[in-house]
Amino acid sequence: MTVSSQVKQTLASLKGSRATLESFAAIEENEVAKATLTRNQERLDQVIASFEKRLSELEFEEPQYKGF
Repeated sequence: MTVSSQVKQTLASLKGSRATLESFAAIEENEVAKATLTRNQERLDQVIASFEKRLSELEFEEPQYKGF
């Protein structure tokens, strides 16, 4: 497995985790728990943005991995 495919796989997992946090926050009634879920969702957004940037760099450096 190439580094590019590992980054893409990790990115997909992170996006799934973010969606899960979002759905839990939407149904949570406890305000403290809801705030914690939202805060962690925002942190995960930063990690996802970092991974997307790295993926762009990889695809630029290694064009053969673009689109896979």
